[in-house]
Amino acid sequence: MSEQTRQSKKVVLLDLDGTLTKSDPGIIGCVVKVFEELGYPVPDDEELQRFIGPAIIESLQRNNIPEDRLDEGIAIYRRYYADEAVFDDPNNPGQKVPGRLNNTIYEGIPEQLTKLRADGYYLAIASCKPQYQCIPICEHFHLDTMVDGIYGASTDNSRLDKDQVIRWAFEHIGFDEAAGDRALMVGDRWTDADGAKACGLDCLGCGWGYAEPGELKEHGAYQVIDTVSELAQSVEEYFG
Repeated sequence: MSEQTRQSKKVVLLDLDGTLTKSDPGIIGCVVKVFEELGYPVPDDEELQRFIGPAIIESLQRNNIPEDRLDEGIAIYRRYYADEAVFDDPNNPGQKVPGRLNNTIYEGIPEQLTKLRADGYYLAIASCKPQYQCIPICEHFHLDTMVDGIYGASTDNSRLDKDQVIRWAFEHIGFDEAAGDRALMVGDRWTDADGAKACGLDCLGCGWGYAEPGELKEHGAYQVIDTVSELAQSVEEYFG
């Protein structure tokens, strides 16, 4: 396609945990397993909530897990999150699932994504969760049919923070600001706002997620919406 006929892209980058899915039961359940198996006291409920959003290695470091046990802790987390079916399935009572499926989609998200996509937006999930975990979660909840791309972190920590994930997504999308492409980050935590800022983007904050009071505004989100039903309209207002 020539430059003359190239249509500029309107890219909406969507966080996963706390933005599209209510994932705290699975994440927290796996974190508890990590501390139990490493032999350290399990953090209190308030601290456990802080594990949702940042990369798991950052949260373990914040809780003073020694450097020489971080890899072991991450391996335990990934085992329970991806493979060990020990948690009650919230979507199928009586069944057991790994942590990644101890998870539900926020009501109204499918309708909002469908509307945005129909209106011509390129929808891309951009998560600090490893890519190999993001894809099966999205497939399980059929989110893969509602978006145009799924981009997560690497397993070797070379692509760990939200700004690194965003830049990696842009490479795959072929995002070109000079050609008129525009993008917006949508997420529920400071990691989303900071990652967007580092990439020169604005962040639309999702108040139904896991941010502490005032967190999103303090980190520069230009707007915080309180309900899923506001998502498509707010995105459309941003792009004008």
